[in-house]
Amino acid sequence: MLLQIVLLIGGLLLILLGANWLVDGSSSIAKRFGISEFVIGLTIVGIGTSSPEMVVSFLSAFQGKADMAVGNIVGSNIFNTFMILGVTALISPLAITKTNLKKDIPLNIVVTALLIIMGLNFTIFGKGADHLSRIDGVILLLIFAWYLWSSFRSDSNESDGEGIKEYKTGISILLIVTGLAGLIFGGRVFVNAATELAKALGVSDKFIAITVMAAGTSMPELATCVVAALKGRGQLALGNVLGSNISNILLILGGSALITPLSFSGMTYVDLGMLLTGAALIMASAYMFRKKELDRYEGVIFILLEAGYMWYLISSL
Repeated sequence: MLLQIVLLIGGLLLILLGANWLVDGSSSIAKRFGISEFVIGLTIVGIGTSSPEMVVSFLSAFQGKADMAVGNIVGSNIFNTFMILGVTALISPLAITKTNLKKDIPLNIVVTALLIIMGLNFTIFGKGADHLSRIDGVILLLIFAWYLWSSFRSDSNESDGEGIKEYKTGISILLIVTGLAGLIFGGRVFVNAATELAKALGVSDKFIAITVMAAGTSMPELATCVVAALKGRGQLALGNVLGSNISNILLILGGSALITPLSFSGMTYVDLGMLLTGAALIMASAYMFRKKELDRYEGVIFILLEAGYMWYLISSL
């Protein structure tokens, strides 16, 4: 028990250090090369912090555990939107730019809706089966490649870079790589230690999967967004969440579907409804209370919605 507590604290410290290095290195790269913090968050940070989800889903697909691969991404995206954006907005309100409103946030909604339509093909259209096929996987991966290309091609740096410490390119890259390694390894240590502690306390495996594992694979995103918010890098935090959510669907589920068709039989309407609601609420937050900003009031709403969803999951055990 004592060893698991030490590992839990050590894993958390490693996550926080990794997040700090990743944010500093990414912000420095953005400033040096004139790339917006949002695009850096969307690509390097967003994809990098999705590594735990990628490992879990790809391994699950290889082992034929389609429900786990899909459930991991759906749960992570819901947690990313409601809990991580909610907590981040409480620390520092997140400005939403014109580019976010015209392209990035709408695409997040479209991609989420597309996933649901593809996954519930039989339920909606009465044809095929309720799963992601290999053809669906190819389509999702092609959309992901287009989105990365268009993001860099049309990038406009809407932040002035004030307050960002600029490092030499080599040091910035080292900070990014070391930060990602710290996030991934620290997250793994944290999740394993938390799981062992939960088992020692007599908590069921299903409860562990719904709580510890869902939040655990999103720990890198949470740590990165909190550190980014504390450093006043709101666009990096928003880009991280949107980038992670889009990468989770297009890259991770697209790649997993290529390995094996992914059944949606384990998904309920509540799960998919929360997934789509989260994507839509990010757009709605730009017009609620204080315009063009995800503020603290909305942060509280997001956190309460996540708490309500967790209560639903736990009560359904």
